[in-house]
Amino acid sequence: MPLAFELLPEREQSRRSHAFLEAMRRRRSVRAFSRAPVPYELIESAVAAAGTAPSGAHQQPWTFVVVSDPEIKRRIRAAAEEEERRSYESRMPDEWLEALRPLGTDWRKPHIEDAPFLIVVFEQAYGLREDGSRVKHYYVRESVGIAVGFLLASLEHAGLATLTHTPSPMGFVRAILERPENERPYVLIPVGYPADGCMVPDLVRKPLDKILVRR
Repeated sequence: MPLAFELLPEREQSRRSHAFLEAMRRRRSVRAFSRAPVPYELIESAVAAAGTAPSGAHQQPWTFVVVSDPEIKRRIRAAAEEEERRSYESRMPDEWLEALRPLGTDWRKPHIEDAPFLIVVFEQAYGLREDGSRVKHYYVRESVGIAVGFLLASLEHAGLATLTHTPSPMGFVRAILERPENERPYVLIPVGYPADGCMVPDLVRKPLDKILVRR
C-alpha cells in the first residue's frame, strides 16, 4: 500500500518539534496521585497509540492490562510492597540504595492504589497459534520498550501523570491478573492526576551536548 506521508513546511516541522520537546521537558514521574477519576477514553487512546510502535518482525509482542478494580489494585500493592520491602532490606546493594536516595523512595507503594488506573504491560515471550503451537518472537524487550515510550508520551500529551514501577521479581502480577504463561510482566504504570501539593525531586537532566554526538 502507498505510504500516507505529508511533507510539512519547515516552519511547521520546527513548531511541532519544539512543542513536543517542551511537553516532554515538563514530564516528571509522580508518586503522589489524586484519586480523582480519569476518563477511560484517555487510557484507551494512549494504549492504541502504544500499539502503533514498531516491533521486531511486526509481531507486536505486548499486552496492556488496565486495572481499575480496587480489590485487584489492593492485591497488587500488597504483593509489590512485600517484594520491595525485601529488596530494600536485604537484596539491594548499598550502591543501589545510595543511587535511589535522592529520589526519596522506599518500599511503600500507595500510588498503586491511589491512581485511578494501573496499566500493567506484559511482554509476550512467544506467540500462540490457535492450535496452541508456539510462534517465535524477535526483539521482544526492545519492541515492548519502544511501545512503553509511546504510551508514556501519549499519556503525558493527554495531561496525565505517570510513574514507571518495576518491583522485582514481578511474577506475582501475572498470577493476580491471570495472564498466560507466554506473558511476562514488564512494567507497572500508575496513571492519574497528581495529588494536591505533589512534590517531585529537584533533578537535573543531562544537557544535550552530553547525550548527542554528531559525526
